[in-house]
Amino acid sequence: MRISFHTFRHFKATMEYHKTKDILHVMQILGHKNIKNTLIYTQLVDLQDDDYVSKVAKTVKEACELVEAGFEYVCEMDRIKIFRKRK
Repeated sequence: MRISFHTFRHFKATMEYHKTKDILHVMQILGHKNIKNTLIYTQLVDLQDDDYVSKVAKTVKEACELVEAGFEYVCEMDRIKIFRKRK
């Protein structure tokens, strides 16, 4: 079995995804302009297994508390902001 430069890129991409769960971050680290190329490097990662906890905020104070607790903003519907955080 041979180890090449691309073997290290695959390893780095996979480990970075496992650490951050952010495929766009991995895409930036690898310098890709197309997400399809990044998905090739993270071939060992199952993107379907991402589970989230969802919360809503009706006030600015609630939104700040969620962000401080590690939640990320997703969208707004009917003046209610929706946040999520990986389990």
